[in-house]
Amino acid sequence: MRSPVTGIVALLGLLLVLIVAYMSLFTVQQTEQTIVLQFGKPVDVVRDPGLHFKAPWNSVINIDKRILDLENPSQEVIASDQKRLVVDAFARYRIKDALRFYQSVGSIQAANLQLTSLLNAALRRVLGEVNFIIVVRDEREKLMGRIREQLDHEADGYGIEVVDVRIRRADLPEQNSQAVYQRMQTERQREAAEFRAQGGQKAQEIRSKADREATVIIAEANSTAEQTRGVGDAERNRLFAEAYGKDADFFAFYRSMTAYENGLRSSDTRFLLRPDSDFFRYFSNPSGKTATGTPANP
Repeated sequence: MRSPVTGIVALLGLLLVLIVAYMSLFTVQQTEQTIVLQFGKPVDVVRDPGLHFKAPWNSVINIDKRILDLENPSQEVIASDQKRLVVDAFARYRIKDALRFYQSVGSIQAANLQLTSLLNAALRRVLGEVNFIIVVRDEREKLMGRIREQLDHEADGYGIEVVDVRIRRADLPEQNSQAVYQRMQTERQREAAEFRAQGGQKAQEIRSKADREATVIIAEANSTAEQTRGVGDAERNRLFAEAYGKDADFFAFYRSMTAYENGLRSSDTRFLLRPDSDFFRYFSNPSGKTATGTPANP
């Protein structure tokens, strides 16, 4: 017959075995790497995920091996042209050497503090070598690459690899931005006024040139018209002279008809003449001859 003491001892032994087995097993996740410590000193680094064994008196520390974010607060940086910039940047990194990381910084919180200091120093070095325009507009991508290289080189001693560095915003401080905006506005207004003055001067030149050309054209046209009119009058006089030479009676008749047309208009026209006056000779005789039988003078 078994003694109760034997059963208790066996149960305690089984419990002890279970405790030792539990303390000898540990699990490594896919997103982690584990450092095995013996009395506080690292003895092994496990990177493969799964179930692993260790001595019961050893302890483990899990370290994330995913890409981690580092949010850097906004910093003021002075560019090479002495412009003050407010720079908002962030970095992404991962722990590539868990043992060196544990021995140098010990935790992710401490690593973030150290990397923040290194990132600010790299920002000041790189952005302090270029002017404001290059930072804001021209070569930001190249500058971010240089910052990442410098930060990665300095973080290598902590077992950290810097994957990327990005500048969200690089701008002047608020008071400087207002001053720059007002200066730009004043400059644009000055340029606009200058362009308007140049446009007004050019318009005045064009108008003066057009007026001068119009005056010349009108004068030439008037001169041509006077010459044409003189030629026409001469031709008219010549024709009249020829007509008078060919048929004096017809010419006298034509001149009298023209005089009637011009003198006797539809308006209130009045003549105080005798009916037998020479002006109305064609009214009394179609041939225009007077009582003596001779034609009247035209």
